[in-house]
Amino acid sequence: MENITVQFIKADNNKVININAITWIKKMDECLEVCAKSTGCNEGSDTHKICNNQSQNGYSKLNKLFN
Repeated sequence: MENITVQFIKADNNKVININAITWIKKMDECLEVCAKSTGCNEGSDTHKICNNQSQNGYSKLNKLFN
C-alpha cells in the first residue's frame, strides 16, 4: 500500500483546503483567489481567499508558484 501525503492550507474564512484539490489560483495584490471545485469556479463568487495578512503560511506556500 502506498503512503499518500495530503497537504492542507488554511483559507481566510477558517476553511481548510486540500492542496491536491486546487483547480486554479489567481493572484490579486496581497491575496490569492483559489478554486477548489473539480467543476471549476466563478471568479469572486465560489472561490476561497487567502491573504498574506490573515493566512501567512498558506499564502507563502502558494505564492511561491508566482515567483
